[in-house]
Amino acid sequence: MRRFGQLPDSSQTFDSPASAWRGGITEAIGAPALVLGASYLGFGSFVHQSGIGVDFALASTFSAWALPGQVALLQVYGAGASLAAMFMAVALANLRFLPMTVAFLPILAMPKRPAWRVYAAAMLVAVTAWAVGMLRCPQLPREQRAPYFVGFGLTLWLASLAGTALGYWLSTVVPLSIALGLAFLNPVYFLLMFVADLRQRGRALALLIGGVGGLLIDYVSPIWGMLIVGLAGGTAAYLADALLPKRWWPVRV
Repeated sequence: MRRFGQLPDSSQTFDSPASAWRGGITEAIGAPALVLGASYLGFGSFVHQSGIGVDFALASTFSAWALPGQVALLQVYGAGASLAAMFMAVALANLRFLPMTVAFLPILAMPKRPAWRVYAAAMLVAVTAWAVGMLRCPQLPREQRAPYFVGFGLTLWLASLAGTALGYWLSTVVPLSIALGLAFLNPVYFLLMFVADLRQRGRALALLIGGVGGLLIDYVSPIWGMLIVGLAGGTAAYLADALLPKRWWPVRV
C-alpha cells in the first residue's frame, strides 16, 4: 500500500483506460489533494480578507487554476486596474505553463484519436499534475495516459475549488499571515517531489543551479531575477547534462 505523501509508483500499470482513470483519482487523493486544497484554503481566506466576493474566488479557481496568476489577478483587480491589465498580469504569471504543456503534449498524444481530446486533457496542466504526469504517464501504455492524467488532474481541480470555498468561509478564524503561508504549501510540495526523485541528472542539476542562482541573482535584480535564473539556469542545466561525461554523475532513469 502506498504510504501517505509517497510518490506514485512509476512502474505500476493498469488493466484498461477506465482503470487508469480510477487510478489517477486514487493517487491524487491524499497528499497531492490535501496540499493543494490547503493552499487554496489560504487563497480563499485571502480573497475574503481583501473584501472581494466568493464568486470572484471560485470563478478564478474554476477558470485559471494557478495560484500565482490568481494572486496577481486579485492584486490588480483590487487596485481597480483595467481588464487588459488584469489579462496581462494573469498571462505573464502563468506563462510558465507554456513550456510545460509543450513538453507534455507528445506524451499524451494518441495516434488515430481526435486531437481535441489531448488538448482538453492539457487544460488540466498545473504544477502538481504536470510533475506527477511527467513521472507516471511515460511508463503507462499510451491509451492509458490521458485517462490517468484526467483522473488525477480533475481530482486536484475539485480539491482546489473546495479549498477556495472553505477558506473563504473560514477566513474569520484564519489570520492573514497563515493564509499567505498556506498559499506556499504547493510550491514547497512541488520542490519536495523533485528532491525525492532525483534519478535524472538533468533534474538534479536544474534544482542545484536554480536554487543557488536564485539566491544570488535576487541581490542583483529582485524584479527580473526569477525570469533570468529560470531561463539561464534551465539552459545551463540542460547543456551541462548533455555535455558532461556520464561517468561523472551516472544517475539516470
